[in-house]
Amino acid sequence: MLSAASPPVRRPLVADHIARIRPFVPGRPISAVKRELGLSRVVKLASNESPLGPSPRAKAALHRAMDDLSRYPDAGHFDLRAAIAAHTGLPAELVSPGNGTTELITLLVRAFVLPGTEVLTSEGTFVAYKLGASIAGRRIVEVPLTPDHGYDLDAMVQAVTPNTRLVFIANPNNPTGTLLSTEQLERFVQAVDARCPDDPPVIVFDEAYIEYVQPEIVPDTQRILHARARTVILRTFSKAYGLAALRCGYALAAPELVGHLDRVRSPFNVNALAQAACTHALADQTHLHRIRRTNAALRESLADRLTERGLAVTPSHTNFLLVDVKRDANEVFEALMREGIITRPATVMGFPTSLRISVGTPRECRQLLQALDTVLGLTRPHTAMWTTWLERIRPLVTRGARWPVLAV
Repeated sequence: MLSAASPPVRRPLVADHIARIRPFVPGRPISAVKRELGLSRVVKLASNESPLGPSPRAKAALHRAMDDLSRYPDAGHFDLRAAIAAHTGLPAELVSPGNGTTELITLLVRAFVLPGTEVLTSEGTFVAYKLGASIAGRRIVEVPLTPDHGYDLDAMVQAVTPNTRLVFIANPNNPTGTLLSTEQLERFVQAVDARCPDDPPVIVFDEAYIEYVQPEIVPDTQRILHARARTVILRTFSKAYGLAALRCGYALAAPELVGHLDRVRSPFNVNALAQAACTHALADQTHLHRIRRTNAALRESLADRLTERGLAVTPSHTNFLLVDVKRDANEVFEALMREGIITRPATVMGFPTSLRISVGTPRECRQLLQALDTVLGLTRPHTAMWTTWLERIRPLVTRGARWPVLAV
């Protein structure tokens, strides 16, 4: 007599560490908010995009590259590597382009964080570090920020163990905008290496917003890279260069580390349009300097207006501000969206009463302040604020800018 067959054992569809991941939630797109709320005009100040857009040289190169869309891109990124090398003064073999810095973060974890080892970073920083570790099933250690919203480097040193394989430092930090100096970073590196002299971790300086920092205070991480083989610098074309749609960034690292990244990346990871546009964007530093100057003036004016309204603003070296609205940030985010303003609640980043607000055009910032006054019941300060703003911005905006200076 035949026995009844045992029911089949159903195995999990995915590994536990994949099932536990909270998917990344991007900033809401303008088209979706218009459609869902029935709005005709929406301002997006959520994703730290450049309101001045890319260099005209980059756009011209993009159009030329469209003639070869039937061809695969250069898998070796020859022209782009050469342009980055010329821009940074480093040999091309120290350059590893990627599909945005988020891909490079994932590749760094994949290449260097072995089973049983861990990633170290800070709380209140770029969420992609935790996501990259989670995708790989690796443990991440997060150290609290200092009271002024900066990295607590002393506490991070104490958190380093022989299992620490990768350390991420966003500088300037996202979402707080704070900046660490060359001296602070060098002391940190020396202290980390003293704890693990025989097998130090790879330290990654994520400089996605470095082009917004005033040149005289830009930290010299290349000096650290020259002195320390297990160092990586990340940069992107998505922010100040205004090419977020093309998803392109790059890592600077010793040839050995670049070789390992090349082993784990996908072929053709940077598309041909991105390679062409980014190569020529680097050649137009005049455009970049104008973006930096304009952003700095707008950022400081916006911070002043928000502070006048009694809101707490963390001093920033980027194109965004972390603003404590002193109530539930998600509720304020939703209310502002109904007013046609998209911001970024910083709750998932550890700031339950704060919004991260990108610096937009003068018109967009004005609409933001008006919406905040409505949502928060604030009283507009009685100052000549827009006259002051215009006087600060007018000399910085040249003919050909994508947005006008407002008349008051």
